[in-house]
Amino acid sequence: MIRKLFDIIANNAVPAVFIIISAFAIPLSGYSASYLIQELLTRIGRNSFLILSLLIPIMAGMGLNFGMVLGAMAGQIGLLLVCDWGVVGIPGMVLACLIGTPIAIVLGLFCGGVLNRAKGREMVTSYILGFFINGVYQMVVLYFMGWIIPITNPAMLLSRGYGVRNAISLLGIRGVLDNLIPAVISGTTATQQFLSVNGNGAFIVCQLPFFEGYIRIPLATLIVIALFCLFIIWFRKTKLGQDMRAIGQSQAVADSAGIPVNRTRIIAIVISTVLACYGQIIYLQNMGTLNTYNSHDQTGMFSIAALLIGGASVSHASIANVFVGVILFHLMFIVAPVAGKNLVGDAQIGEYFRVFVSYGIIAISLVLHAWRRNREKEAARRSLRGNKGGN
Repeated sequence: MIRKLFDIIANNAVPAVFIIISAFAIPLSGYSASYLIQELLTRIGRNSFLILSLLIPIMAGMGLNFGMVLGAMAGQIGLLLVCDWGVVGIPGMVLACLIGTPIAIVLGLFCGGVLNRAKGREMVTSYILGFFINGVYQMVVLYFMGWIIPITNPAMLLSRGYGVRNAISLLGIRGVLDNLIPAVISGTTATQQFLSVNGNGAFIVCQLPFFEGYIRIPLATLIVIALFCLFIIWFRKTKLGQDMRAIGQSQAVADSAGIPVNRTRIIAIVISTVLACYGQIIYLQNMGTLNTYNSHDQTGMFSIAALLIGGASVSHASIANVFVGVILFHLMFIVAPVAGKNLVGDAQIGEYFRVFVSYGIIAISLVLHAWRRNREKEAARRSLRGNKGGN
């Protein structure tokens, strides 16, 4: 009984800590419930697809796929070309997905092949692999685009005539999926006072009408995410999904059962990379701006941190973990800076805490995973000794 209670606490310690911290931080931030709901809905639509792309490699026993940044880079290449060609709206978003898909497949095949040669060390290998492919990506966008790859829009290029600028506006596809199906919940109308400056340079008090409780729901994006969740549920029941689950349980047993272990692991990484490509495109259409050289940097780190905060582990993750993690992780992102400012007078304290938590939670989860594995191995040794003694 005590051991079972201890296991429950250990498995849910991370989300419990975040719930407690949020319970203290939300009142300190002073944000209204409508504002927090609006921000959380926006961030659920923006980030959930990326985090869901992590589930399939975990199911195949490959741990947390830090290599998902390869798919994010493929999606950004697609967006850059779409911006140059001037394709806007949903067609532009679909075209970016079509361009990014073959790039993501090639990168996924390469990543899967490398990870098959580093079994047992997939996470650190995929993390370092992300740095390697990032160098290739930087070379393509900084030197090849405008020189070898034609870019006809001079506003996208550096002054030297080749290489893409640091910030690219995605105005043509900004919010096209989020606003595809308008859905708004509006509350009571109120007014808010604010300071403005008149033509003579003097400060004046103005009244600005606004909706108190105004919430915009990215309905189309949430429908796409819901369909993706249904796909994952269906995929787990397919022959390929069952093979991945068997490999995740034991590669030796799966190999003895005739399952092509290496091939199946590569397929898992390819699927994850392609889905991360689509997730990054959804993310950036919500943001409306592409930071050419940095937008993908923290994609893997923040997605993995959110998944772990939701109660997932290196060896097990569910759809519920994704949404619990998105809510808790991004709730901390919203309230921490303002809570820190109201508590100690400095918003940067909250920002430091936020960054510390996002990286620290990954370290804690990996330590807990290693501890559980060692405990399971020790329990297996004890059972073997007991069996020998009984014989």
